[in-house]
Amino acid sequence: MGKIALIFSGQGAQYSGMGKELCEYSEAAKKVFDIADSVREGTSKQCFEGTAEELSVTVNTQPCVFAADLAAARAVEEKGIKVDCVAGFSLGEIAALAFSGILSDEEAFRLVCKRGELMDKAAKANPGAMLAVMKLPADKIEEVCAGFDSTYPVNYNSPAQTVVATKEENADALIEAFSELKGRAKRLAVSGAFHSPFMSDAAEGLAEYMKDVSFGEPSVPIYSNFTAKPYEGDYKALVKAQVENPVRWQTIVENMVADGVDTFIEVGVGKTLTGLIKRINADVKAVKVETPDDLNSIEF
Repeated sequence: MGKIALIFSGQGAQYSGMGKELCEYSEAAKKVFDIADSVREGTSKQCFEGTAEELSVTVNTQPCVFAADLAAARAVEEKGIKVDCVAGFSLGEIAALAFSGILSDEEAFRLVCKRGELMDKAAKANPGAMLAVMKLPADKIEEVCAGFDSTYPVNYNSPAQTVVATKEENADALIEAFSELKGRAKRLAVSGAFHSPFMSDAAEGLAEYMKDVSFGEPSVPIYSNFTAKPYEGDYKALVKAQVENPVRWQTIVENMVADGVDTFIEVGVGKTLTGLIKRINADVKAVKVETPDDLNSIEF
């Protein structure tokens, strides 16, 4: 058997009740929610009972999804599963920082709360839209984007999907342009144009905040959204860069496989990453852990 990678989900699949069953089942998962509540009162209640509208607000989404992600990861660890490397999609990378030991669980939670605040503020100051584009290769999508101002490919998710960020007034024309090339594009229900220059103010604010945060060394390799390679050099610069630059998820998975990973465990909310991985490489094993049943069904 090859290496096992733990991968942390991003925002988008959040729902009322996320993490509740695992929190009631696992002491390690409960500890994560206890830490979250000690820093940001009411986080667990928001995860377990919050409305869809409440959970879709970035300042709530990011801390709540982080808590659900890291709680599931700690439950996997508690079960005795040895993880060889980690990566997280967008905000999932902050949970991966905690699991790898670069930050404590509490420091990582404080960081994700600040990240959510800054990104929400930037989204309101620089309104934008995001589109998921299917059935077109990334190079064609890049060509279309180059023909529009303030338009950027931002999530390279799989060979079949790339997400684009743009100004709101460009969205309908972009959808039509992709359609003319036999592609398909749909708007994403998000509150900002993330992982693009629209977020430059948030990136600068996060860099300022991190000046007072101590980063350690990882106990396992953590793959960067920005470089798609294991963290090296200036870790804080990588965390800043991923806020305003594309998430290179397809390349991360390909690099992990090249480095010996053949089993991926997605922790947290939903199964988006599990689906993407199967589209990137059909030969690897990809499973999700979101509930006690998921945890107990893992077999190697």
